[in-house]
Amino acid sequence: MRLNTHTWGEGDRVALLIHGIMADHRTWRRVGPELAARGLRVVAVDLRGHGASGQGPYAPGDFADDLVETLPTGAELAIGHSLGGMALALAVERLAPRRAVYCDPAWRLPGPEEGAGESAGPARLAAAKTLSREEISRLNPRWEEADVDIELASLAVWDVRTAYGIAPAFGTDLRPTRPLVPSLVTTADPSPMLSPEDVAELRSRGFEVRTVKGAGHTAHRDDFEGFMDALEGWV
Repeated sequence: MRLNTHTWGEGDRVALLIHGIMADHRTWRRVGPELAARGLRVVAVDLRGHGASGQGPYAPGDFADDLVETLPTGAELAIGHSLGGMALALAVERLAPRRAVYCDPAWRLPGPEEGAGESAGPARLAAAKTLSREEISRLNPRWEEADVDIELASLAVWDVRTAYGIAPAFGTDLRPTRPLVPSLVTTADPSPMLSPEDVAELRSRGFEVRTVKGAGHTAHRDDFEGFMDALEGWV
């Protein structure tokens, strides 16, 4: 599927931005312009079922295939958050960016044996569709009002079937066995996706791992400056 994209900047040096579940390209409202100001042409996608892109089906491989069909190969940098990090890891060999950054990637979603229940994980995600402004603000106290506005708008067009489509990933270890390109993993503090043991294992596999201190799962919205600091040397 060809995805809807949004571009900041211009030129031959390209950066790719891939959002997480429930969001769309608007989640990068500060990151995109900042990278453009550093001389990059920044291309952000709306994953299928999100933003202005088409809908279904929603297996993890479908999200990855869309990236390959839509985005240019050989980009200077590719950044994927959460579900976007899952999709980027599955597509990175074909996209062949010079560097990849995985932001709190969804590589270790809890399965039934970890207390999530057979459908609790997807159902919990789907329930976010009806969050009110007040609930979003309470869950994300460090967000600016503009981010709350964007979250409401993104949820309004999000297809909740994406949550059930990725259900096979719950309880599955999707951590890459090795980085296929030089790769940085940024984590929340603490991360809901990667345990300290996961971090140690990823480092042993050749990934650089940095924590955005005090930030939640969407670090680029919780602490934009801290997130950009974590990318030092990679942008």
